Amino acid sequence: MMSERPSFLEFFAGGGMARIGLAELFECTFANDIDPGKCTAYRANFGSEHLFEGDIAALRAGDLPGADLAWASFPCQDLSVAGARGGLDARRSGTFWSFWRLMQAMATDGRPVSTIVLENVSGLLSSAGGADMSAIVCALADAGYTVGALLLDAADHTPQSRLRLFIIATLHAPSNTLAAPDTPPLGTPTALLAAHAQLPRRAQDAWTWWTPPRSVSNRPSLSDCVDRAVPDDAWRSRARLERLLGQMSPVHRAKVSAAERDGSFHVGAVYRRMRKDRQAAEVRYDGLAGCLRTLKGGSSRQLLLITDQGETRLRPLLPIEGARLMGLPEAYILPDGATAAFNILGDGVCVPVVRALGEQILRPLLQDAERSELPIGTARAIFAATGC
Repeated sequence: MMSERPSFLEFFAGGGMARIGLAELFECTFANDIDPGKCTAYRANFGSEHLFEGDIAALRAGDLPGADLAWASFPCQDLSVAGARGGLDARRSGTFWSFWRLMQAMATDGRPVSTIVLENVSGLLSSAGGADMSAIVCALADAGYTVGALLLDAADHTPQSRLRLFIIATLHAPSNTLAAPDTPPLGTPTALLAAHAQLPRRAQDAWTWWTPPRSVSNRPSLSDCVDRAVPDDAWRSRARLERLLGQMSPVHRAKVSAAERDGSFHVGAVYRRMRKDRQAAEVRYDGLAGCLRTLKGGSSRQLLLITDQGETRLRPLLPIEGARLMGLPEAYILPDGATAAFNILGDGVCVPVVRALGEQILRPLLQDAERSELPIGTARAIFAATGC
């Protein structure tokens, strides 16, 4: 067993949620983000010792300590189906290549990072007709990495529907308990199977199917995350409530009526969609919130319908409640103001998902490697980085 925590580098760190998820397993020795607001939140929670605020393109390999793991939650705006989908050639999501050049340069220096995790939206699988996913996997494969991907929903760990793609690459040989090179796990999403089928042969040859982390059996409910006592000014007016209810179909209005008749405490997550050229409101009482988003680009705060003792009221999700949905500790320091807070939360990675990956894949992978004499692929990675 390892006597000390292995080290990791956190790129596109945002508010440091990957750091929190890996805190008991890995020591963060470097972090980077370009956004001043996110860097302010990072410093408030972790200090400034290991944080570089600035463009990742300005970094050089010599600026980075050697590490066992690199985590990169690179920007998703150009890959999301909700965006313009400029792909990896666009300004924001194209910063992946700046990250990859750093990984290549560290390999050239004889310090290859043995495990890399890339986190992004599921839209990466289909971006540019699958070409962007292929480009990333080919880059990793050509550098000697064994690579695979998981589509994980935060709803298996916390009461938020939040589907994200995790690409995990390693220079070590995964044990058969961690991965299977040829057999997709039962229940592998169709989108991931389709993306794998589109990969070039050299990428498929380097592919492995990771064993997904186990979901928790005692996941909290949305009602466990909301505050019962909130200021009066947090509630929306009765007129706005009636307007929202008027946008519901009879099916969804009946859900609200059933909650009122029950008389106990219920929390419904509200969704607003366009149906037949008009805005419609929908509500779910299954204990899950929708995917948290930043408040940029026209997105609005999620709304909650809260029914207690037969009375229904309407209010937006509070920042502290959003932090709980992301699995953050109560002591986590959010910036003042809902817009700034949700810009941290909406761009973050769900802490319990990171923790599950760390406990069930990333740390065991390094422990397996410690027992073997040499990691596979290291020499090939160095040769690929130097062009040999």
